[in-house]
Amino acid sequence: MRKLEEFDYKKAYEREQERSEDLVDRVVLLESEKEDLQFQLDRIKNNKLWKLTKPARGLIHFGARQMERLSHCGGPKDIARKVAAKRRQKSLMKSYGTGSFPTPEQAEAQRNARFERMIKISILVPLWNTPREFLREMLDSVMHQTYQNWELCLADGSDEEHAYVGEVCREYQEKSEGRILYRKLEKNEGISGNTNQCFAMSTGEYIGLFDHDDILHPSVLYEYVKAVNEQGADYLYCDETTFQSGNIDKMLTMHFKPDYALDNLRANNYICHFSVFARKLLEGEELFRTDFDGSQDHDMILRLTDRAEKIVHVPKLMYYWRSHADSTASGIGAKPYAIEAAKGAVADHLRHHGFSHFVITSTRACETIFRIRYRIQGSPKISILIPNKDHAEDLRRCISSILEKSTYENYEILILENNSETSEIREYYSRLLGYDYAHAASGEGTGMDGVPEDGGCLRSQDGRVAVVTYRGRFNYSAVNNLGEKYASGDYILLLNNDTEVITSNWMEELLMYAQREDVGAAGAKLYYPDGTIQHAGVVLGLGAHRTAGHSHYRIPKQNLGYMGRLCYAQNVSAVTGACLLVKKSLYEEAGGLDESFEISLNDVDFCLKLRERGLLNVWTPFAELYHYESVSRGADDQGEKAERYNRESERFRQKWEKVLAAGDPYYNPNFSLDRSDFSLRGNRQETQG
Repeated sequence: MRKLEEFDYKKAYEREQERSEDLVDRVVLLESEKEDLQFQLDRIKNNKLWKLTKPARGLIHFGARQMERLSHCGGPKDIARKVAAKRRQKSLMKSYGTGSFPTPEQAEAQRNARFERMIKISILVPLWNTPREFLREMLDSVMHQTYQNWELCLADGSDEEHAYVGEVCREYQEKSEGRILYRKLEKNEGISGNTNQCFAMSTGEYIGLFDHDDILHPSVLYEYVKAVNEQGADYLYCDETTFQSGNIDKMLTMHFKPDYALDNLRANNYICHFSVFARKLLEGEELFRTDFDGSQDHDMILRLTDRAEKIVHVPKLMYYWRSHADSTASGIGAKPYAIEAAKGAVADHLRHHGFSHFVITSTRACETIFRIRYRIQGSPKISILIPNKDHAEDLRRCISSILEKSTYENYEILILENNSETSEIREYYSRLLGYDYAHAASGEGTGMDGVPEDGGCLRSQDGRVAVVTYRGRFNYSAVNNLGEKYASGDYILLLNNDTEVITSNWMEELLMYAQREDVGAAGAKLYYPDGTIQHAGVVLGLGAHRTAGHSHYRIPKQNLGYMGRLCYAQNVSAVTGACLLVKKSLYEEAGGLDESFEISLNDVDFCLKLRERGLLNVWTPFAELYHYESVSRGADDQGEKAERYNRESERFRQKWEKVLAAGDPYYNPNFSLDRSDFSLRGNRQETQG
């Protein structure tokens, strides 16, 4: 291998300048093309014929969607199974409404329960022209609470035409034994102002926020006080549902939430109802800030969870959110000003955490479910590690997609060669390196005595590509650990050779999370070639082996996911090693991949080691790749490979026994561990009862 020429910084600078100018030209060209396409689209949309044919197009698109769904069904048996599953889900939904209320005996036991801390909870309800029936149902749901140490603070901003609101409240006040406090306001101050008036009336040690037209589960305060005593909770929330027609058993959606997840909360106010928190969290703070009317709850939740020492999610459906024409539950279109307020609340939170130059945009899931683009700090080098044995075509597709599509430039590719046998792969290595790979690897004419048994590294002259050799039998963990030793980057990107880049800024999308001090690993959204999802985050305990599995597995690409979860970056327990970015320093501190997990679960194990260090793992849907899974090594469900997978699964269950027993904090115990589509468990009593 000939000696590298002395590095010419001037030429390198000129090359970078030319590359930068090319990128600018590409951007200008694309912007011009975008404007032309938008002009043509506007002309089409304003055409009378286009408007007249809208109903017909809707039917055609509906039919196309149904055909696409059928193409992923897998035949009549699969269709029948899915129909049966939907019926089962519908049947289970009923048991989360009035069917989940305590029996008279259970209610009596809860009323008589005594805790070390019998805390007083002040429930704040701002009133404004509340429909009479809604008002009574709301008041009844508080009066029927099995935990008795509460007060209800009502601030009424209703107009004269709705004077009955005050009459109804005073009626309930008389039979409340002093627990209902009512104040008629001189003027309506909006959601924030009216709620702040409620807070000024309150005397409780804990504060609860309740909408004037919703309903509480009879046991929700009991469950919260129990969590305060058992876990020291100072911020609590539960699962919730939306309902219609005045019947809580007629549910539109059932939102079973994860435990506290910072990135989820920044992108989406998933906590929402029913928030109860220690009064001390508000010291020196306003409850609701009028600047964020319409999203005042998201702003408040972001601020108070920052201050909380113990955030507890009670994984039971205990809040019933009424959907009607004027409520946000019926759609964000009912309150369009809430969109900008929500963006402002998230932006204020991010600035308080030291972020700047971020961009917040709405996603296709919902106007108030956000995509957040963080600014990349500097231009750190990324070392992409790709294990490979033969499979020249797969590797060529993978590397070509990186070189041709990636907009991030400061990276190196380390191919981790492991006992390849074909001449085709040796020829491909030679083209990548710019010299005869086989000749160099033999050590002839290089000053080397051949590649050492435990590895060796041959680099291209520009340093962009290298081939690292691992001669032992295939061990995914050991291969990557060796590659990491030769990596010169600040970050390690584990990547399978059977992947193909889709989004050009995939590295930036991963890096914007991996660069944060509170983040361990960042992972991408991976698709099978047919467009169905292969990876959208890992759930602990999911699958037949009760080790780990991928959520939303085989769901069509266009699907929004459960409660829009395929549309925003979020915290997960683990991400797949098929595309995983992590700081090199963290990789080393965590001890790399555990080599006792030769093929499977090493990525999940690694992510859990990062979690043990107090770090978050993040999955983002905005870094997209195809994954031709198992092309390189085959499936794991037969013969010796199945036996090996069983052994590694058993080791994983033993190593992480306590973690698995606790359940995945980013999933929900109400979901089945047998399916990856967020189906409910068959026995509701296991979780809700």
